[in-house]
Amino acid sequence: MASSSSSLLVPFLLCFAFSLSYVTATAKFDQMFQPYWAPDHFSFDGDAVNMKLDNFSGAGFSSKSKYMFGRVNMQIKLVGGDSAGTVTAFYMSSEGPKHHEFDFEFLGNTTGEPYVVQTNVYVNGVGNREQRLNLWFDPTTDFHSYSILWNQRQVVFLVDDTPIRVHTNLEHKGIPYPKDQAMGVYSSIWNADDWATQGGRVKTDWTHAPFVASYRGFEIDGCDCPVTNADADNAKRCANVGGWWDQPLLSELNVHQSHQLIWVRANHMIYDYCSDTDRFPSVPLECEHHRH
Repeated sequence: MASSSSSLLVPFLLCFAFSLSYVTATAKFDQMFQPYWAPDHFSFDGDAVNMKLDNFSGAGFSSKSKYMFGRVNMQIKLVGGDSAGTVTAFYMSSEGPKHHEFDFEFLGNTTGEPYVVQTNVYVNGVGNREQRLNLWFDPTTDFHSYSILWNQRQVVFLVDDTPIRVHTNLEHKGIPYPKDQAMGVYSSIWNADDWATQGGRVKTDWTHAPFVASYRGFEIDGCDCPVTNADADNAKRCANVGGWWDQPLLSELNVHQSHQLIWVRANHMIYDYCSDTDRFPSVPLECEHHRH
C-alpha cells in the first residue's frame, strides 16, 4: 500500500482509536496468564515468554480471568525456519458445546514459503468459517501485534493494527451473534501435520525441534467477568457498563480501515469459506450480508 506520509497521517491517527487510546499498559505475563499445558515447555527471556513444541509435547497458556467485549492484543514472534506441520494459536473462547470462539491460527511452513494465518469464528458451537491469508511480512524475524476487538456490533481481527477480518452483528437478519458468553484468552503451540501445511502433505520434521514461539506485550482491556457470575448476568452488565468498546466510533470500520481491509483481501487472501462452493453449495447466510 504505497502512499505519501502526509496523506496517511490523519488515517493513521484514526486507526489508533482501535488501539493505543483504549488499551491498558502492558502487564507481566504472570499477572494475567498461567500455563495450562506443559509448564515445563515454557521459558522466560526478559519481557518475552517462550513456548516450545517438541516430539514429547506442545504447550499452552490461558488468562486468569474471562472477559466480555473489549480488546485483546499480543505481540508474537512465530516459529522460524522449517515450521511445517506446526500450529501456533491465539484465540478467545467460552466453554461448553455451544461455545463462542475467535481464532488466530498460524500455520507452519517450509522454509521460504509465506506464513499463513487462518482465522475462524464459532457461534453457538458452530465454526467452519475459515479465512486464510498470507502475511505481508516475515513474522518470524521480529514481534508483530495480533489483536481482537469485540463489541456488540462487530468482531475485528487486526495484524499490526490493520484489520484483516470483520464479523458483523447481523442479528436483525436472524443470524446469531456472540455477545452472551464471557471468554477466556488462550494461546498454544502444537503438532497438526495432518492438515496444517499444504493440507497435510508436508509433515513435521522433528530434527528441527524444538519449535519455539515467543510472546510479549500482553494487553487486555475489556469487561472483566467473575467466574462466579452467570453468563446472563455478565452479559447484561457488560452490555450496559458504557465501556469504551461501545463508543459509536467503534461500531464499524472507518474509511481508512475499510480501505486496508480491501487491500488485505485483494492481495493476501488465499481462502474464504464464503467462496467455497464445494463445502457450501448454498452460500452461508452471513456471507450474503457481510459488506467485507
